[in-house]
Amino acid sequence: MPTFDTVLIANRGEIASRIIRTLRRLGLKSVAVYSDADAAAPFVRQADASTCIGPAPAFESYLAIDRILAAARQTGAGAIHPGYGFLAENAAFAEACEAIGIVFIGPSVAAMRTMGAKDAAKVMAQSLGVPVVPGYHGTRQNNDFLRKQAMEIGYPVLVKAVSGGGGKGMKRVDEADGFEAACAAARREAKSAFGDDIVLIEKYIPTPRHVEVQVFGDRHGNVVHLFDRDCSLQRRHQKVIEEAPAPGLSHELRNAMAKAATDLARAVDYAGAGTVEFLVAGEAFYFLEMNTRLQVEHPVTEEITGLDLVEWQIRVAQGERLPFGQGDIVASGHSFEARLYAEDPASGFLPSTGVVAALTLPEDEAIRLEAAIGTGSNVSTHYDPMLAKIITWGLDRTAALKTLQNALETIRIAGVKTNLPLLRRLCSSPAFHANPLHTGFIDEHIDEFTTWLPERRQTAIAAGAAALVRQRMPGDEAMNSSGWMDPWADNRAFQLGKRRETRERIVVDGEPLLVSVTWGEAGPQPASGALPMEIVRGEGQNQGEMFVLDEGWHLHIAQTRLGLPQGEAEEGEADIKAPLNGRVVAVYRQVGDRVARGERLFTIEAMKMEHILTASQAGTILELSAQIGEQVRQGATLAVLSQE
Repeated sequence: MPTFDTVLIANRGEIASRIIRTLRRLGLKSVAVYSDADAAAPFVRQADASTCIGPAPAFESYLAIDRILAAARQTGAGAIHPGYGFLAENAAFAEACEAIGIVFIGPSVAAMRTMGAKDAAKVMAQSLGVPVVPGYHGTRQNNDFLRKQAMEIGYPVLVKAVSGGGGKGMKRVDEADGFEAACAAARREAKSAFGDDIVLIEKYIPTPRHVEVQVFGDRHGNVVHLFDRDCSLQRRHQKVIEEAPAPGLSHELRNAMAKAATDLARAVDYAGAGTVEFLVAGEAFYFLEMNTRLQVEHPVTEEITGLDLVEWQIRVAQGERLPFGQGDIVASGHSFEARLYAEDPASGFLPSTGVVAALTLPEDEAIRLEAAIGTGSNVSTHYDPMLAKIITWGLDRTAALKTLQNALETIRIAGVKTNLPLLRRLCSSPAFHANPLHTGFIDEHIDEFTTWLPERRQTAIAAGAAALVRQRMPGDEAMNSSGWMDPWADNRAFQLGKRRETRERIVVDGEPLLVSVTWGEAGPQPASGALPMEIVRGEGQNQGEMFVLDEGWHLHIAQTRLGLPQGEAEEGEADIKAPLNGRVVAVYRQVGDRVARGERLFTIEAMKMEHILTASQAGTILELSAQIGEQVRQGATLAVLSQE
């Protein structure tokens, strides 16, 4: 049986840190690989050894099989743990590891080829009598053929990447006119995230529950399940909050799904950790896919079973038998996991990038925290937007949820916007407490979870503007050695009589703004009646900026970013500006083209997801300054339209 004492982690962020902790406890050495963008990331410092494998783009680093294998050989690693995402379900990668005598900590290549691809997995499920969602799961990839299949299935449909997960490479299509664009977008996202652009088509089921079963096998034919999880709280097919066990399932339904999951695992001689996902509608369930890897939400299963899944992945990879049978595994209590993402719920969930200027995370021993960031960390456009996972356990669902609420209330973060307001409001929602949930729950309540009161934001702007102006005021340079202040050298707007009011140009969340600032004896003051707010100065590349954190409204902590203009502000409502930092992956029109209001102009990729920019008004394109493949910054002008 294979043995090894050093494990290379072919991943990044919080999962790399989590694997390192278990390796250290087992007395094994860890090797981190990192891109140029991650050179200062916490996981790099935590590993016993680390090596750079290339530039920031994943294709040149975390998806570059040859570079990862070279790093393993150079560092003497006998095994590679792929984590999740990137190459975790890439059979060619597992095969390449085996070819040079390095242990791949995961299932066999044959099992990955059968179950790791969503199309082949559905064929296997059907052969075992497991119900599947209607759709086309074949190998033909011609767009005309796929369009015909979608028509036969009946809209709405989902176009889905056969590889990977996390909602990447997955697009809902409601009518035939949108199929071509959705299919192209799904292919690009899948290629960027997983290196594979093959897709399948399946019927979209509007409001099911998303329930998954954790399975585990060894290399001696033993397979068990570790109960189920509910992952229904999603947005854009990306999970937000998960819990274990799945609440409200009948005994019969729970057992039927567990049997289907273990039958599938046994059919392919599955070894290691795997997850079988189902859509549940009433008492009916449909096989969705199998993830032949560790899941992001695996901690909730660990919390209710007391098992370390990474430890048993490693032990199984070394040839050990599972020391427990199905009857030995007991579920105790309830567990939740909330994912903290770098995105702005108040602005359509656009990704947020930049340097973390300030950060406070839960320190309670009752809270399990898995974080990818620290103060000063750079959140880039190149990778997944997840920053941290907050995991709680309780004797029952109510207790676990209350602990999660308390943990979320302690979090403070400035420099990037996050979904923290959404998480807080979700956990306080009576509908969430009541159950049952479904995959459309967040969309149904989106206004309730994301609305921000404009008058509060105006107060935040006033407070931040005053702080910015105060920051520019001179210190003691206007005072001579005798302590006398020279009024001609003092530019703090001192004057006799009533207070002075000046107008200042500032930049608020990337947009130029002209504000009034009142000067008093103590210098510039915020607007009267301003409520207490926390003001954080920027660090690193955000030096000189202010971040105003406002927690005055019920459960909704908001962040407003303010800075001083670096040059002339762009004028004109006809400018099409980048709403986020990202890479231009599609340009749909040319200079001289006439466009209608709402017509697509660009697609920008950020954090492995695509975002479409449309014309703000009807007009003619006068300038086009963005090209395919170009990295653009938030606020950059991409096109100029004539104002008709």
